[in-house]
Amino acid sequence: MSFDTVIFIISALVAVFGATMMIVQRNPVASVLYLILSLVAQAVCYVQLSAVFMGAILIVVYAGAILVLFLFVIMLLNLRGTEELGESPNAVGRFTKYLVAILLTIELVFIVKTATIPAAVTGIMNEAVDEFGSVSQVAKLMFTDFLYVFELTGVLLLVAVVGAVVLAKTERNESHSLAQDEEGADLRESAGK
Repeated sequence: MSFDTVIFIISALVAVFGATMMIVQRNPVASVLYLILSLVAQAVCYVQLSAVFMGAILIVVYAGAILVLFLFVIMLLNLRGTEELGESPNAVGRFTKYLVAILLTIELVFIVKTATIPAAVTGIMNEAVDEFGSVSQVAKLMFTDFLYVFELTGVLLLVAVVGAVVLAKTERNESHSLAQDEEGADLRESAGK
């Protein structure tokens, strides 16, 4: 098995691991961070397949912009979930942290080694497919065949953010009005005494 194949397999395993952990997490912040890990590993796979532009797009657009927007909305709405500060993590949590740290270290070693090897040796594919993952091919597909899908995805993300803000505001208003009703009842009881 070649060195490039090992990098590809490890990156694919990290991508699947990150996606799985994203789904099973209770804390939304941790879930977004696992999604970022999965996207970085997928970007490594794209680079291995000689689609450097697609790898860069995954990092810049998705991990750099959309997931930062998700984190902003989570923090804005205070959806972080329960945080056990001061408590020792359970065995699965500790194992997961160590496993992710080891996998990221291995990927970093592979990236450094790949950077020192001449460019002709890198890449999992023996011969590059014509314009696979290039800027012109992606732009042509995005703005011709998949234009409506591209636009609908943007609208879907906008609706999701607005819906999350509206739901959080409604819950806050209800809890705020309940607290005011309880305070009013306490004031009436103390005035009656």
